Amino acid sequence: MTEAVVENVDILIVGAGPVGMTLHLALAAGGRKSLLLDRRPQQAQQGDPRALALSHGARQLLEQIDSWPTRAATPIETIHVSQKDGFGRTLIDRAEYDLPALGYVVRYRDLAGALAANVAADAVLSEAEIIDIAPGDQQVTVTLRHAGHTRTFQTQLLVHAEGTPGDDPTVKVSDYEQHAVICEVTPMPGHNKRAWERFTPDGPLALLPLGNEYSIVFTLPPAKADAVMALDDDAFIAALQEQFGQRMSFAKPGKRSRFPLALRLRDTLIKDREVWIGNSAQTLHPVSGQGFNLGIRDAWQLAETVLKYGVDRSSLENYAAGRRLDRQGGAFFTDKIVRTFSNDFGPLKLARGLGLLALDLCPPARHFVAKRMIWGARAWP
Repeated sequence: MTEAVVENVDILIVGAGPVGMTLHLALAAGGRKSLLLDRRPQQAQQGDPRALALSHGARQLLEQIDSWPTRAATPIETIHVSQKDGFGRTLIDRAEYDLPALGYVVRYRDLAGALAANVAADAVLSEAEIIDIAPGDQQVTVTLRHAGHTRTFQTQLLVHAEGTPGDDPTVKVSDYEQHAVICEVTPMPGHNKRAWERFTPDGPLALLPLGNEYSIVFTLPPAKADAVMALDDDAFIAALQEQFGQRMSFAKPGKRSRFPLALRLRDTLIKDREVWIGNSAQTLHPVSGQGFNLGIRDAWQLAETVLKYGVDRSSLENYAAGRRLDRQGGAFFTDKIVRTFSNDFGPLKLARGLGLLALDLCPPARHFVAKRMIWGARAWP
């Protein structure tokens, strides 16, 4: 009987989305080889119309691996934060930070394409189904099905970057009982590169400039999301207008989609020679656009750790410890915003209004929040 051939790979990355590809390219820039596995077909990401809010800090990292989609990115120059039917607002302006933009809005497919253009064809196994993962002291053995054949790999480090964690007992889940309805609409007048974060009792409403359109994230309780998804275009625009207010009007809504919202945090980022990054490590509420940027920073810091210290247990523990503040800070920041603002309780509405006003009138506090959104924990002393 012929023994199965075991293929050796330095680092194996499960998930060839933007976070996985960022890690692969950052490792390659330092001379370290890795192989990407993805259960999807190679071109699947090119059909993904979702919009991503990327911070200027994410742009700075992606530029270092020549993967910033310049022409596809719409800059955010100002962010207007307010609450529905309540006083108080905060305006954050890129000019205060001497930056070309606070952040950018990019379609998922465009970012994936910019990264994929730098990934060699033989560095990705598409439509690969993992059958078994067997941890060991010095390596991890991964058995998978690819192109009709069973293949076995041994790797020094297995990185999970495949997406939202499922029903894993090591992942804590807090359901927000909210759904995000997303689509694109045409603003009238134009958006002038301004993003809006409008807090309502149903949940936050985000408007993100994308080309000449706004990509909207319309957060609602599940039953209301059902109703909004069933509306015709005119009724949908009326519902959006009622939630946003009369500062501008909207037209020409695109195709709508929806997804449930929850906070998911993995207890530990490492186990033996396995590491979890991006949405496989944590999934945050989309308010303030922190989740994807956190995943990019996960990938970057893991690459820095591996290139400098290798992949032994001590270096991986140092990586996990180094990500703690950023992960917990991001989760705490988004969670408290959602829970504080998603209600119509009178005294709390007054306190929120005073808080927004104070934030606007107190530059140090405003700068703290802005820098947290732009650079994550790197902005903190």
